[in-house]
Amino acid sequence: MLKGILEPKELPRDYPRRFLPEDLPAGEWEALSPLFADLERRPLGSRTEVEQALLDLSELLSAIEEEGAIRYIRMTCDTTNPEHEKAYLAFLENVVPRVEEALHRLRVRFTGVPAWKDLPLERYEVLRRKWENAVRIFREENIPLKVAEEKLGQRYQKIFGAMTVEFEGRTQTLQQMAKYLEEPDRRVRERAWELIAERRLRDKDEIEDIFEELLDLREKRAKNAGFENFRDYAFCERERFDYGPKECEEFHKGVEEAVVPLLRLLHKKRAKRMGLKRLRPWDLLVDPEGRPPLRPFEDPEDLVHGVQEIFWRLDRRLGELFSKMAELRLLDVANRPGKAPGGYQSTLTERRLPFIFMNAVGRDQDLWTLLHEAGHAFHTLLSRDEPLHMYRDPPLEFAEVASMGMELLASPFLDVFHPKEEERRRSLEEHLYAIVRLLCWVATIDAFQHWIYTHPGHSRAERRRAWVAVFRRFGGLEDWSGYEEVLEHEWHRQLHLFLAPFYYIEYGIAQLGALGLWQKSQEDREKAIADYIRALSLGGSRPLPELFSAAGLPFDFGPSALARAAKTLHQALSLA
Repeated sequence: MLKGILEPKELPRDYPRRFLPEDLPAGEWEALSPLFADLERRPLGSRTEVEQALLDLSELLSAIEEEGAIRYIRMTCDTTNPEHEKAYLAFLENVVPRVEEALHRLRVRFTGVPAWKDLPLERYEVLRRKWENAVRIFREENIPLKVAEEKLGQRYQKIFGAMTVEFEGRTQTLQQMAKYLEEPDRRVRERAWELIAERRLRDKDEIEDIFEELLDLREKRAKNAGFENFRDYAFCERERFDYGPKECEEFHKGVEEAVVPLLRLLHKKRAKRMGLKRLRPWDLLVDPEGRPPLRPFEDPEDLVHGVQEIFWRLDRRLGELFSKMAELRLLDVANRPGKAPGGYQSTLTERRLPFIFMNAVGRDQDLWTLLHEAGHAFHTLLSRDEPLHMYRDPPLEFAEVASMGMELLASPFLDVFHPKEEERRRSLEEHLYAIVRLLCWVATIDAFQHWIYTHPGHSRAERRRAWVAVFRRFGGLEDWSGYEEVLEHEWHRQLHLFLAPFYYIEYGIAQLGALGLWQKSQEDREKAIADYIRALSLGGSRPLPELFSAAGLPFDFGPSALARAAKTLHQALSLA
């Protein structure tokens, strides 16, 4: 298994280059520039010429994006290595802006020739819509602003990656500390939670400074592109062609009406089972019966081997795909000091292979995280034969169906890690409880972002008050008395606010799709998995509603869909 060192030269090249030189240094603009120039000079008088140029551009972009992914992976695997950080920042500063400029010129040229409209709509509908939108909102002066945002995001990650506390006689990362929030001893949980909170607050001012710089950059980008606010610009930038702010507000309403009452019911029952008059923030993850936390594995290698067995039992094809990943060492799952927080699946776009990054410390949540990221990896692997780079990248709303859906599709095989029926049931119930909390948290983060970017010029105090109001609207019954300052800055831990603005509603949309997939699998598992594989194989080549349809799912995330989801979760959790 990979130990934080990515060696691309050891990976196979199943898709040989046809346009690019074999020895192309994809991280050097001087080498890339002539290739873009070649594409700009190409005759585009016929459909055939346009399609061939698109294939060659696809090959070029794949190589460039893979170089960026490799540098990002290396940096996040070891945030203490100055060479990795230097290489990534050099790519951001010297390559990304120039590629954006060159790609814009090509988009303008492609979309402006008569042959562009001769491309068959069934095949090129998605690409035409994406590129015409990109041309419409592109502004050259936004390129350096975007690079500046990326650099600020890297600063944010570095701050969180360096956070450690002293606990139980040793230095521990905040990810390692999370497991103590599951300990039956309430004094241990409280002390662990306080240490985590205190450590985050130590950097609150620098984090606020970073965020305000990000706000300024984002507002400038929106104004440059002719938008009234960054929210409206972000919806266009994120290519949300099939829904808008109104639909997101309907999602917020549905969560408030159907899911928040369920969360509060679960909290009420939790407090009763724990014999508490009031829940505190450190009481939300522990087993309410006082049982020790589930520890499904000790060594991260055991986590990988166990998940591999789950996939073999779920579906032979999925088992083969995950085994290939493990064989190629495309996994870095263990937590260690200096490693960036969180988890992700990145794609080596030229080799068309996935890479999974996470911070496993032995928690049951780590098992669910690997199942989740493996779902993303299957998306990459199942769509890798798509010749167009632009279509191998699915829309995020459906990409998360792949990952969240895999969590629930794999749930019947939890006996690999939990041989006892009681433990299997407990693991699933904790996961379903996490889904309830996630839907509420998605509404919280998304509604907060809507407020932030439609209230330009707000003060830090106004932002804190707005955050607390949104948190209370979608939150549970836990009591934050005495920790008001911690609550006011709780949003700092959500990296999407810093790294990917407005990327969060996707989780809510996808979670509803995943629950629908789970219900289908309980009726006919083989058909549900076949639909899942077929839909993932489409990558991003079809509009979002059609991808949901291919999986046998409706594209609906309004109040009625949330009411159905809440009912499903209520029944599955056996609530009276």
